Amino acid sequence: MEFATIRLEREGAVARIVLARSDRLNALTWDMAHELSRALNNLGDARALLLTGEGRAFCAGADLAPTIDTEEGVAETIYRTLTGALNPVILQLLDLPIPTVVAVNGAAAGIGCPLALAGDFVLAAESAYFLQAFVNIGLVPDGGSSWMLPRLIGTARAMEMMMLGERLPAARAEQWGLIHRCVDDGALQEEAMAIARRLAAGPTKALNAIRQNVRTAMLLDLPAMMDREAEAQHAAAGTQDGEEGVRSFLEKRVPRFSGN
Repeated sequence: MEFATIRLEREGAVARIVLARSDRLNALTWDMAHELSRALNNLGDARALLLTGEGRAFCAGADLAPTIDTEEGVAETIYRTLTGALNPVILQLLDLPIPTVVAVNGAAAGIGCPLALAGDFVLAAESAYFLQAFVNIGLVPDGGSSWMLPRLIGTARAMEMMMLGERLPAARAEQWGLIHRCVDDGALQEEAMAIARRLAAGPTKALNAIRQNVRTAMLLDLPAMMDREAEAQHAAAGTQDGEEGVRSFLEKRVPRFSGN
């Protein structure tokens, strides 16, 4: 499958998507978001996804250049791009039926920040940073930032990121609990792939139920969440991997998961 702004690769059971518009710091456009969406729809039988960027940035946000000289105006173009391309692809990433690892190799700014945080495991290079830059140009956070950040790091720190518009270095992002791990630049891709491989070898349907339950738990009260967990447990126990897991436990051996 051919793409102009991203690359879709495969290593075993792990699909790897690389944002490949490095001359623009991988800033998202309408076309790039739709290519990313098309790639997410064509992961085949992959059992985990690794998302990263090419060059010195993960994603520098939305590319505003195409919006400057448009007949419909900047405000309308930004709104149309958000609702028609950028927001849908982030929701698509969150709704994937397989676990996602994100390797933040550089700046994750603007909408690049929630794009990164849509992963289940977010690793960042020591030189990387997260930036909610909207306020610096008179705009407001988007891409789900106002929903994600308070839930990940609390209201006070979310306000700091969004209202002061300052860079958050990867090491502090780890301290705050925004990301899974900050690693040496040279080890980022290897460590991210190691986690992706481990997830790809796991019980795929159970892993998906876990990731969706965690996100749903932010919206439900405890009794409702317990009911949802029970339903997910019932479904997981009826899968081939669920049966294999229980059987291997009783037989005191390592389970052999197939993803089914």
